[in-house]
Parts: sequence; structure tokens; C-alpha cells
Amino acid sequence: MNFLERLKSEEGFCIEHNMESVEIQKKSKMLCYKYNMCPPDDTQKKAEILGELLGDYNENVFIEPSFRCDYGFNIHFSGMAFINYNCVILDTSPVHIGNEVFIGPGVCIACAGHGMHPQQRAVIETSKPINIKDRVWIGANSTVCSGVTIGEGSIIGAGSVVNKDIPAGVVAAGSPCRVIRKITDEDMVILD
Repeated sequence: MNFLERLKSEEGFCIEHNMESVEIQKKSKMLCYKYNMCPPDDTQKKAEILGELLGDYNENVFIEPSFRCDYGFNIHFSGMAFINYNCVILDTSPVHIGNEVFIGPGVCIACAGHGMHPQQRAVIETSKPINIKDRVWIGANSTVCSGVTIGEGSIIGAGSVVNKDIPAGVVAAGSPCRVIRKITDEDMVILD
């Protein structure tokens, strides 16, 4: 399996660092730069750039600048999503983002990792896919770590560090992120 195939694999990887990643990232870095420099009202240009950058994209995906990612082709949207300001997605493995997903400002979604032992840290790269299911809300300044799945309809509280799977239909928060409670009908908002 070559480096590009490893990046796109749903299995994740643990490999020795190589310079291939730098070459492959050139396109995404330029597209992120162009996207972040677009005038706010130039929706057509922004859509064109996202269509070229992202693996799976549709017209119901809204991303506020500044947006950064490693590769782009590993980010897959399956429906409507809103990503607020200053989001970083380190997509060294596939990142799947479901329908009706809201991602708060300053969120970092990081498939990438390094060797744990200090002697290996500079030479070992690790990565595992991230799955964010339908109707998830990730609060501001949260971090979603490598290999995590966030279950359908769950809320991640602001400032959380999600390093383990979160089940469906819960409110979870903290560092490390833990389930606080289930979401119930009592959470419905009554409109005036």
C-alpha cells in the first residue's frame, strides 16, 4: 500500500514519517488560502474551491473562514453541515461528517498523531479515521481526537477533549470528554 492509499484507508496507520505528505499537501494549502481570502459574499467562488478541495461536498455545507486542513480529499460530508470560524481538520485519515452537523468556532478535528515514546515521536506518524454522525453539535474550542466516533444527535460541550467514542443522544463534556446525561424531550425549546 502506497502513502496515498494509507491516507485514504479506513483502517488508519502507523508508519515512519516521510516527506510525501508535504508534496501532497501543497494543493490543499493553496486551496485553503484561496478560500480564506474570498470575499464573504462570493458564494460561487467559495463553493467552487470547496468542491475542488473536499472529498465529498454539497451545496448545503457552510464553512466560515479561517479553515485549514491537511489534505481535504479525506473530508466527507453526507448532508447539511455548518462549520464556524477557525476550524482545523487534520485529515490524515478519512473524516466523515453526517447530516445536520454543527461545529463551533475554534474546533480541531485531528486524525493525526505521533509516536508516544520520545525516541519515536519525530519519526513515527499515526492516524485513525473520525466519524461524526448525523445531528451532532460540537461546542466551541473542542478537540476531537484520532479514531473517535460521536454518536447521532449528541452534543459535545465547549472546550471538550473527545478522546473516546461518545454514544448517540447524549450531552458529553470535559477533558477528557465524558457523558453527562441523555438528551430527552424535556430539552425541547418552546417557541414564543
